[in-house]
Amino acid sequence: MKKLDIKNYQKEKGQFVNANGAEFTVKPVIAQEDVSTLHANFVEVEPGHFAYGYHWHERNEEVFYIISGTAAVQTKDKEITLHAGDAITFPTGPEGAHVIRNASDKEKLVYLDFGSEHLPEICHFPQINKMLVVRQNGLTFYDEPAK
Repeated sequence: MKKLDIKNYQKEKGQFVNANGAEFTVKPVIAQEDVSTLHANFVEVEPGHFAYGYHWHERNEEVFYIISGTAAVQTKDKEITLHAGDAITFPTGPEGAHVIRNASDKEKLVYLDFGSEHLPEICHFPQINKMLVVRQNGLTFYDEPAK
């Protein structure tokens, strides 16, 4: 981060993402060009949708803090229901695999997604057999190498 800043998820404009079945809106708390060691985004997910897809990170730890709504988080071992005020942590590696979806029929899910920012980063999406390589100058999806 390069400066002190205040953001409110209700006032920020976001970027709508529709990829690999996921539909959500990302509202940066820290502008991408100012990210150095920590990322933070407000994420909004409409009823019936999920964000990002089931994945795990090689280098970056992540935390979700639920602001409003009800979340269903699928982990490696089980599905966990979270409500406003709850936080969940995801370690690196396959043990930290996760996807978050809106578990409500009516209410928007809003959460704060923050964590470490070490680049380059590789995110694995085992359900679609893809990996995402994130670099300073962008990101690229690849097919997972055969095992």
